[in-house]
Amino acid sequence: MSSSNVLFDVPGPKALRRHMIFSVVAAVVMLGGLGYVVLVLWNQDQITANQWAPMLTAEAWTQYVLPGVRATVVAAFFSIIIAFVLGLVAAMGRMSELLPLRWVATLFIEFFRAVPVLIMMIFALTFLTRYTGLEAGSRPLVAVIIGLVLYNSAVIAEVIRSGVGSLPAGQREGGLSIGLMPAQVRRAILVPQALTSMLPTLVSQIVVILKDTALGYIILYPELLNAARQMGSRYGNMTVALLVGAVLFITINWLVTTFAEWLEGRLRRRGRSAGPIGPAHDAIQTGGTPDAADAGGGPIGAVGSRGT
Repeated sequence: MSSSNVLFDVPGPKALRRHMIFSVVAAVVMLGGLGYVVLVLWNQDQITANQWAPMLTAEAWTQYVLPGVRATVVAAFFSIIIAFVLGLVAAMGRMSELLPLRWVATLFIEFFRAVPVLIMMIFALTFLTRYTGLEAGSRPLVAVIIGLVLYNSAVIAEVIRSGVGSLPAGQREGGLSIGLMPAQVRRAILVPQALTSMLPTLVSQIVVILKDTALGYIILYPELLNAARQMGSRYGNMTVALLVGAVLFITINWLVTTFAEWLEGRLRRRGRSAGPIGPAHDAIQTGGTPDAADAGGGPIGAVGSRGT
């Protein structure tokens, strides 16, 4: 095996046996801890059969679970769509040659990426309540969407910009050599490759949006966590209700991730992706540099969104 493919020495037989022993011991400890928690909850009548019985009734699903899932999916759906569009616009603005536009986009990204989502939700709800005539029942939903969109669009913009910045300089130079303007090179060559190559990171951000809808509980949005807590109070089985809510969140996120993996594989088979980008995630964490998108660098395909 080539030493360039690993960051450490290849373990030998003794090291492999030692790693196996450590893994088995860690698994036994984790299973023992989980068993202890289950035993304590069972002895305290928190997860016994009578606590699970209300989950088998139609009322629990029609009055609490399904409305909570629907509210979560609705908020996440609109937030994802708007955040991706706004994030793409912000990324293009930050990579623009126009200095004022780049400053505005940079200010937007850096500000909203630093503000907690919950604060933006609370501020949005306060603004909607005091200064708009929006119907009271719609204010929590709009506030949740505003908070999620502002934060996640800033993060998505950095994901896209970092993906473009990880492309080799030859991508940009090849586009310029055939007479394209810099903006056309980004729009037709760089951004399409960055989007497909950064798809795993973008999917992770979708999962974050789905989970962050639970923050809407603080502003009384009837999402899944809120519904689970209400159901637990109604039937006196709070632990079971929260477990059901957690399983539903996991299921929804798993479905989204599975679909994204299928889509990514389909794009790669059709030759629309230039392959994974290695250092882009680190650039996101550090914030990168405003001109990283034009600097190039990083192993990825050839000029054109189809790798041609």
